Amino acid sequence: MNNDRTLIIVPTYNERENVPGLVAQILGVAPDADVLLLDDDSPDGTAQLAAELFAGEPRFRVLRRKGLQRGYGRSIIDGYRSALEGGYARVVQMDADFSHDPASIPALIEASRAADVAIGSRYCEGGGIRNWPLRRRLLSRFANRYVSAITGLRVSDATTGFRCYARRAIRHLLEGRIVAEGYAFLVEATYRAQKEGLRIIEVPITFTDRREGQSKISRAVIFESVLMPWRLRFARRRGGDDNTHLLSPTGDEVTPD
Repeated sequence: MNNDRTLIIVPTYNERENVPGLVAQILGVAPDADVLLLDDDSPDGTAQLAAELFAGEPRFRVLRRKGLQRGYGRSIIDGYRSALEGGYARVVQMDADFSHDPASIPALIEASRAADVAIGSRYCEGGGIRNWPLRRRLLSRFANRYVSAITGLRVSDATTGFRCYARRAIRHLLEGRIVAEGYAFLVEATYRAQKEGLRIIEVPITFTDRREGQSKISRAVIFESVLMPWRLRFARRRGGDDNTHLLSPTGDEVTPD
């Protein structure tokens, strides 16, 4: 396998309405990438439908996850392992609901050539949000400031699920002990990448509210997200200072304050 190929991982649960169009778009905009659907045994038949529609596409496959070890974070970890085992140079992760525009994938891949982690950011210069009410915008902004204030993260959008990790970053994350199971995984992964001294860049994206289906965020997921920054902060106090190398959206390195 060409060692510059990309694996695009998409965790799914009841995304039957979105997956056919999304996978087709991803395959079209990223000709040097393969797509892995990480389906948590969706009752609506998401995995079966996708497997049937793209049965003749060698760049697409489905990983059906069953049993107790399910959830967003665990799905992503399985995707990372598949990327390393498959010899891929990088992983792009994105949501299945069209909130992340496949057209932004090439920019993330290109940015990952100069950094270990390329974050698709709603809040860096040039980023934005569509179709969200003011309440959700304010809540999202507050969540990122809350995370940064507690953990010391120096990225503007630590809660975005649209990002690209170079192989070195994937290996570091898998070697560490990531404990988050829900969307708090995103904050924890960003924090651990920063702690390892990996180079992080933010790439502006426009986030759009989901087209079809329902949000998967539960009270348990929200509770974990509230607690995670504090767990990371106290772990940092026990483990010493971070060694960080951050990049601006233009790719210039930024020295932490």
